[in-house]
Amino acid sequence: MKHHVADRMRGISSFYVMELLQRAKELERQGRDIVHMEIGEPDFATPPLVLEAGNRFLSKGEVKYTAAAGLPELRSAVAEYYRTQYGVSLDPRRVFITPGASGAFLLAFAASLNPGERVLMADPCYPCNDNFVRLFDAGTHFVPVGADTAYQLNAELIRRHWRPGCKGALIASPSNPTGTLVCAADLQAAVAAVSALGGCFYSDEIYHGLVYGDPAASALQFSDQVFVINSFSKFFGMTGWRVGWLVVPEDFVDAVEKLAQNIFIATPTHSQYAALASFDPENMAELNRRRDEFAARRDFLYDSLLRLGFKIACKPHGAFYIYADCSAFCDDSFEFAKSLLETEGVAVTPGKDFGAHRANYHIRFAYTASIDRMAAALTRLERFICR
Repeated sequence: MKHHVADRMRGISSFYVMELLQRAKELERQGRDIVHMEIGEPDFATPPLVLEAGNRFLSKGEVKYTAAAGLPELRSAVAEYYRTQYGVSLDPRRVFITPGASGAFLLAFAASLNPGERVLMADPCYPCNDNFVRLFDAGTHFVPVGADTAYQLNAELIRRHWRPGCKGALIASPSNPTGTLVCAADLQAAVAAVSALGGCFYSDEIYHGLVYGDPAASALQFSDQVFVINSFSKFFGMTGWRVGWLVVPEDFVDAVEKLAQNIFIATPTHSQYAALASFDPENMAELNRRRDEFAARRDFLYDSLLRLGFKIACKPHGAFYIYADCSAFCDDSFEFAKSLLETEGVAVTPGKDFGAHRANYHIRFAYTASIDRMAAALTRLERFICR
């Protein structure tokens, strides 16, 4: 008997950039020098205090499960972080430590979505979010967005696109791929609009901390009936440790705990103990220094891309990406990215990884490489477009 892949897998997309990354690795094995500006992973090493904490825990040899919801000390530390950073009083019971932000999304959608329901998302957006929704036989209603709303959903767009069967709306601020931010007033209005429509509000706050200017607002400042997803991967620089967190409304605590017990058992224990050191004042000072370096990289890359003829509708205020219009050079950014990699050894991400709205005319550049390495990449990029 031949077995068939589940029907839901027909809608699960893969990353186009992974094809480029695989080819980039092949070229590196052949001796080519590749400048990586495609993957959203900071190039800094794990912060020293975090590494020391992880090693100190591992040296004891007692690496056992924690509670499914996470290490109590870490849940309390996250709650305290919301008090100091956002002025929000948060019961640690509502904080769940997860295997990366991906684990947080899985718990949030599994606990709140029924088959056939839909979630509003901006187009462009991070593609995994749609795939997480599809995994539970629900769907995404993509809303094309542009520079007029800083590539973000707002209260007006949410109300205009809300349809029967809509369950909620997701806003990522700062966003991937555009790096744009939703101001506090607009975020508050969006939260209120979804609440008035009887839906769930999902706030992707993964890039909080990596903000250049006024700090980002958290949806928790405006409601305790929201799902907030965050991670130790981006600002905290712990990608491979796989630690994230989810804040849920009080009514979802028991359901999400049951899900965590069954799906994950627990987030890796050594990673949780390492993450505890993230909130140390000395470590926070190091993370803020790194953020300042990212700001300098953003300014360098932004000015350089404009000089080369790329159009950038919104200068990013957060994350570490620039979403650039490459229509002056091509009408297929995927082919542009493949050719750029082959001829000049520069790896970037095509817009089609992030949706359909004008995707072929956009490229995401990640400024996760040093200014020196980006300067080399830009020299090659200029040579490529001037051929």
